[in-house]
This record gives sequence, structure tokens and C-alpha cells, in this order.
Amino acid sequence: MAVELKDLTKSEENYSQWYNELVVKAGLAESSAVRGCMVIKPYGYAIWETMQRVLDDMFKQTGHQNAYFPLFIPKSFFSKEAHHVEGFAKECAVVTHYRLKNDPEGKGVIVDPDAKLEEELIVRPTSETIIWNTYKNWITSYRDLPILCNQWANVVRWEMRTRLFLRTAEFLWQEGHTAHETREEAIEEATRMINVYKTFAEEWMCLPVIVGHKSPNERFAGAEDTLTIEALMQDGKALQSGTSHFLGQNFAKAFDVKFANKEGKLDYVWATSWGVSTRLMGALIMAHSDNNGLVLPPKLAPIQVVMVPIYKGEEQLNATRARMNKLADEMKALGIRVKIDDRDNVRAGFKFSEYELKGVPVRIAIGQRDMENNTVEVARRDLLTKQTVSQDNLSTYIRDLLDEIQKNIFQKALNFRNSMITEVNSWEEFKEVLDTKGGFVSAHWDGTVETEVAIKEATKATIRCIPLDVKDEEGKCVYTGKPSHRRVLFARSY
Repeated sequence: MAVELKDLTKSEENYSQWYNELVVKAGLAESSAVRGCMVIKPYGYAIWETMQRVLDDMFKQTGHQNAYFPLFIPKSFFSKEAHHVEGFAKECAVVTHYRLKNDPEGKGVIVDPDAKLEEELIVRPTSETIIWNTYKNWITSYRDLPILCNQWANVVRWEMRTRLFLRTAEFLWQEGHTAHETREEAIEEATRMINVYKTFAEEWMCLPVIVGHKSPNERFAGAEDTLTIEALMQDGKALQSGTSHFLGQNFAKAFDVKFANKEGKLDYVWATSWGVSTRLMGALIMAHSDNNGLVLPPKLAPIQVVMVPIYKGEEQLNATRARMNKLADEMKALGIRVKIDDRDNVRAGFKFSEYELKGVPVRIAIGQRDMENNTVEVARRDLLTKQTVSQDNLSTYIRDLLDEIQKNIFQKALNFRNSMITEVNSWEEFKEVLDTKGGFVSAHWDGTVETEVAIKEATKATIRCIPLDVKDEEGKCVYTGKPSHRRVLFARSY
């Protein structure tokens, strides 16, 4: 299907509309017939598949195994951990009946009132409750620990305001759930996994992130501590891109999961959970893309190199195609993902625009002069530049170029992020920076939930994190003037 670029709204005119249009026009996803849900199209799913494959390998390298747990969770499970149910109650979809029947008045089908479930079921918004009810059967002794499980799944959170990838009623994710003998082991696990996410975000997505602790008010429901990676989008808003939670013994106590320790005494298990979702797709789009379309890091691009022939007539096309096939085979031998677009029903210029829109990192064009001169025209998507290059050793040139593009996209995002961190020391300065510049605002906070809530109500900015590398520094809270011992990062966010 042909794509249309000409109607793409400019990001500086309406960032939200630019994002929505780009997701659809680049063939990543579209809204479905179910309100708030999305269809992830093949091109978008190919990016997610690569993310999934890389992360899955990283999880397995750290000793984790994949498992699968039910989509449906008995409602009574949620009542066992009060803070957890409070955190998710407003987003839960509930199954009450198990059968339909024909409407006796002939108006289609209706829910069969005789098929009411004995206990209502929650459609999984997250799996801590069903998993800890299961772990109770797996754990009796310290010899059964640790349990290091991950599952790839879909979850449902009945969001009222939705946006493709960023916030949908149903989305894809992975959720790790681990059980440990000691508090220290569980904290170490939570820290390890947030650093796995950081490595993936920066080395694969070219997304610089800040690692830190969530404030008590922003923690995951039921956690003692939440670690987060926070990224900055090009419109100056933050995006929480992955979280890792130290759950303490809260869920073990809720589901009575005990083990005999090395001294033979019963103790509750220590727990973590951690996850990233298809929200990463939204981060990828908003962090790098421009008014010409997507800008994809080569490591995640489904097509790393596209080759387009410039020709007149069947004879020239056949000769150019043969040359391209030879060059493509050499690149594929180096693990480069290459596509030859030799469609004869659209012009080369249309193809160029299409692959710019789709964010393909490198475009190679070969015309008749190139055939004669043993050259190709190489276009970089990240810089929108072109260069004439010899066909000799082209595969190694392209391999090195892809590495250079990966580094350049990251460096550009890093420079932008660093330029958008502003220290402020007064309430007026705090508001002015948020309204005129955006980005991360580094400010003193008195440590109370009341102040955090008041700042959010006044400015729509939240504490994104308390950075791991923050240094102790005496100061005064920008809102209350009360003593503060360190700065935290505020931002408006998605």
C-alpha cells in the first residue's frame, strides 16, 4: 500500500498530532474497532520483535527463565494486598459471565444471566497476585530459591485517554517476577534489572536515560522501592521507560509464601518485579524522529539498508538488479538487513520518500552512471545527506556506516537531554522553566507527599526520579522553603 508523506503535520506546530500521524503513516500501528486498543502492523511489530529478542537474550544471560501465567485472576486475590488493589482498581476490566445466548427478541446476542461466574475474574493488569499464589506451591525451602521468572504477555488497563503505544487499554510487555532468600538479594536483583533496561535503552534504542528511585507517591502499588529509567522526548516531556520494583515481603505475606531458611526457621520470601512494554515504541519514535518521518537506530531497524535502482527500460532494470543482488548478498553475509525495492509501478522519488518516512537508516541508489563508474549513491537517514561511494568493499563501508549512525543518533539525543536539565532554586524560576523550556527541572524538595501533590496540582509536573548518582546538597524546597538535603528531577510527562 502506498504511503502519503505530504500531509504529515510538523512537530513544532502540533507535536501530539505529528506523533499520531507518524505512527499511522509509517505503518507502525492503527486504532482498532475496540476503543482504546491498537493493531500493531507488521512493520511496527518487526521493531517490537527485535526489542523482544534482544531483551529476552539479556534476561537469559542474567539467569532468568520464561514462563506463562493465566490472563484471568480471581478477584479475591487482589483484596489480599490492599495497596496493590488500590493502585489498580480504577483500571481493572472484570469478567462476570461466561456465556452468551440469542436474544429472545431477535436483537443479536445477550449475556446469559444464568451463566454468572461464582467468582468474578480480573483481566490481568499485572501478574503479582496470580504469580505469588502460584509461588506458594513452588517454595518450601531456601533450596528452592531464587526463582527467576519472566513472562511475555499482554495486559489490560482500562485507560480513559489513550494514545497509540504510549497508553492503550491493552498492550504488550514483559514482566519479571523473582523470589529470594534475603532482602539484600532482592535489592540486588531489582538494581541489576534496571541496569539491564538502561543498557538496552542506550545501546540499542539510542535513548539516554536517567536511573533513579521513584518518590513514595510515584512508587508501584505494593512496592517498598521502585527504580526507574526516565527518558526525555523532543517536546521536553519525560517518559517513564522501564521500572524495577523491590517488593519486600509484601506479596509473600499476602499469599503466605514462607520458606525454611538455613537455620530451619520459617521466613517470608523477598520479592521483585520489573517490566518494560510497547511504550518503548513510543519512546523510540518521539526521541529521534523528525518532520520527514521516523529515524530508527540501525540496531532496531527492520530494514537497515534499502537499495533502489534508477533505470530506463527492462534491460537496464535487469542489469541493475543483478548488480544489486550481488552487493546485497555481500552485505547479508555481514549480518546486514537489506531490501532491494525493484517495484516498477512507483517512481524512485516516491520510494525515497517512503523509506525516509519509515526511518530506514541507509538508502542506496544505483543508476546507469553508477553502473559504468562502479559507484553507488548512499543516503543517510539521520543526517539527510548523500555521498557517492565505490562499489568495491561496499559491504564493510555500510557496516561501519551503520555503527556510525547508531552512535550519532545516541549522541544527538544525549546532547539534547543534557541541554534540557535545568537547576532552579525558587518557585518562580521553577514555573518559568517548565513553561518556557520544559525538560528536567532539578530542584530541592522537602520530601513530603503533600508538597509533591501540591506541585503537581499547580504545574502538572511530577517527580520523575531521585537520581542514583545524586549528591547530598543542603538547600531549601522550591515550594515550601523547608530544608532539603538533595535535588530531585521534576518534569511534565506522558
